[in-house]
Amino acid sequence: MWKYSEATRFSDRWKKNYQKSKYLYAMLLPLLLYYFIFHYIPMAGAIIAFQNYKPALGFLKSPWIGFTHFVDFFTGPYAWRLIRNTLVLNIYQIIFGFPVPILLALMINEIRIRSFKKVVQTISYMPHFISLVVICGMLVTFSRTDGLFNDFRVLFGMERLSLLAENSMFRTIFTASGVWQTMGWGSIIYLATLSTVDPNLYEAASLDGAGRISKIIHVSFPALTPIIIIQLIMRIGNILTQGFEKIILLYSPLVYENADVISSYVYRRGLQEMDYSFGAAMGIFNSIINLTILVLANYTAKKTWNQSLW
Repeated sequence: MWKYSEATRFSDRWKKNYQKSKYLYAMLLPLLLYYFIFHYIPMAGAIIAFQNYKPALGFLKSPWIGFTHFVDFFTGPYAWRLIRNTLVLNIYQIIFGFPVPILLALMINEIRIRSFKKVVQTISYMPHFISLVVICGMLVTFSRTDGLFNDFRVLFGMERLSLLAENSMFRTIFTASGVWQTMGWGSIIYLATLSTVDPNLYEAASLDGAGRISKIIHVSFPALTPIIIIQLIMRIGNILTQGFEKIILLYSPLVYENADVISSYVYRRGLQEMDYSFGAAMGIFNSIINLTILVLANYTAKKTWNQSLW
């Protein structure tokens, strides 16, 4: 009887909530369909990671070979180079890229002239809306021996180099351009959080003699701490994921030693060489490692700061 009454109450609450918010549910439906069709249904194709997949034979008739593709990857000559490069580029982006939107949001929040504040925000958002192909084209042009970056190098007494052909320069250019492109857009969530801080807290801090820096440290930053932790957990959870688009647009065989990552290698091996099973195996490997790191990061944050995704 108790279980039946609980189920009835749940059903009644659901019906009441649906009637109240049916248009919101209707707006949510296309998003759910998108993820179901393009993310969940294709997961069935992951079985090709354990097959010698042949498109002509399909999923059901392609021969099973077990963990052969995983063994081939880890015993191959490029495995540890790819893992190292993927980790290093992501760690660089976390160390140099993650704090910048936070600092930018704190600085924009301190601007008191509203018109100037809007101009600064607009300018900082603009790189996000520039096509990645255009940005990479600009970087390639600026990095040539007669490009803008080399003009600055000459001012400091350094020689001209083809910067994107230098192993020592690729990571710097890749990381710095990523910070420039994403810092404005990434600051939006922090600015939104700062807008919810009670102004009375700032007034109370002023009455206690706190200066602008002290108010940032003791009022603004603590308000951002929960969202910073959540964002950091999510970023760490993708530490072995590095989009191949920008890498492929910038790198060349000359810089494979420092630039080639798992996703770019999978692109060459899985799509260009049509070794689809190997590409699927690497995708599963990436997903398992990222999920494990995400769970560990979430557990650590929950134990340390009492903040977590779940």
